Amino acid sequence: MYSKIMVPVDLAHTDKIAKALDTAADLARHYGIPICYVGVTASAPDAVAHTPEEYGEKLAAFARSKAGAGGFEVTTRVFLSHDPTRDLYKILTDAADEIGADLVVMASHVPGLPEHLFTSNAGYVASHSDMSVFVVR
Repeated sequence: MYSKIMVPVDLAHTDKIAKALDTAADLARHYGIPICYVGVTASAPDAVAHTPEEYGEKLAAFARSKAGAGGFEVTTRVFLSHDPTRDLYKILTDAADEIGADLVVMASHVPGLPEHLFTSNAGYVASHSDMSVFVVR
């Protein structure tokens, strides 16, 4: 049914995306397909990593831990942005095309007033990509 799942990961908030991570793992096991965990970071140091290389190492370690516990193949990709908060939705849409994902599983939050004025990242990806997008709340 699917050939590759892309899962955007915010390493600073993995606890808040646990349900999306579990959903993607269940789909990967069920269909026997790989997951590509995607992270977006800036070149400037932040709370997660001091450099993009360190961020990539942490994302790879995160992916290995998920694969070891889940029994499915994983890869990772790190994308750089000058302002990840502003550019995230566009980077994720482009990333899904670039890595050849045909399913994106991503976390979202319960919509509130800001989502009536501005699109959410998950909403943007779902509205502007050619592949299926599974938004998990």
